[in-house]
Amino acid sequence: MLDSVLQRLPRPVDPNLLVGFETSDDAGVYRLTDGLALVQTVDFFTPIVDDPFVFGQIAAANALSDIYAMGGRPLTALAILGFPQAGDPDWMERILRGGLERMQAAGCAVVGGHSVRDEELKFGYAVTGIVHPERIWRNVGAQPGDRLLLTKPLGTGLIATALKRNLARAEDVAEAVATMVSLNRDAAAALAEVEANGIPGSIHAVTDVTGFGLLGHAREMALGSHVSLELEARAVPVLSGALEAARAGALAGGLKANQEFLEGCVEFAATVPEEYRPLLHDPQTSGGLLVAVASAAAGALEQALARHGVSGWWIGRVTERRSPLLRVL
Repeated sequence: MLDSVLQRLPRPVDPNLLVGFETSDDAGVYRLTDGLALVQTVDFFTPIVDDPFVFGQIAAANALSDIYAMGGRPLTALAILGFPQAGDPDWMERILRGGLERMQAAGCAVVGGHSVRDEELKFGYAVTGIVHPERIWRNVGAQPGDRLLLTKPLGTGLIATALKRNLARAEDVAEAVATMVSLNRDAAAALAEVEANGIPGSIHAVTDVTGFGLLGHAREMALGSHVSLELEARAVPVLSGALEAARAGALAGGLKANQEFLEGCVEFAATVPEEYRPLLHDPQTSGGLLVAVASAAAGALEQALARHGVSGWWIGRVTERRSPLLRVL
């Protein structure tokens, strides 16, 4: 619905607006000077875990991720809070403390925020960062022959839904939480290192995998880049318990919406196990970076990721545009 509405809105006319909403990028970018631009994003959601402190951490890491996906450095953040009138103030404090802990870890100052009464708890941040206007990463620009890298395993939505239905193991929830509170800062630093010290211009497209799932964000990259993508299902990293949750039918409403939206856009090979279909559509929270990188820079990127202590998985490749847009092997 939002996608169709945005298509009807006029585009802002401002030469300093370098990235707006026309390509569904992770954040907007506005040029201040020839060497400095603002990166701005906003994200908030309802709790996906029981612990309020951890919920705050996840919300912060998720909001910060958009800045890292654009190649930016976060500077300031404004908290957004919807809280029930009869809610426990201790919960509010723990949520804010959790978010503040992750923001401080990122070197990002929380300068204030806004709260409203809301029967359904919601929390997140509007984050502002900086980036050089000539070093912006976008979710468009992938080129045929590029390799596709993913920096976090999939399955957070499936695990969260299984948790709500008392189907998730404690150790699987702990693993999912660890990935969600992890910042994409170090992965972004590794990408920047490759461009600065390795092969300039080799990082062709970057996005973070969140609510639209891996396939939804892959679609945005493919459409905006005028290419097609091939993904290898068994090469995709998976959180422990996620495939079991998929087999048990622990599917979030957002997952089903993603499947409907992508109908006709994705082709699955007959050899792909059935449980991988919901996994690849699964809405992620604070997911990893999906990167299209020149094949010649693949080795340098592996080494940079290792130096920064970040995992990375090669999950596919970019091809010439064809129909359907995405193919899962």
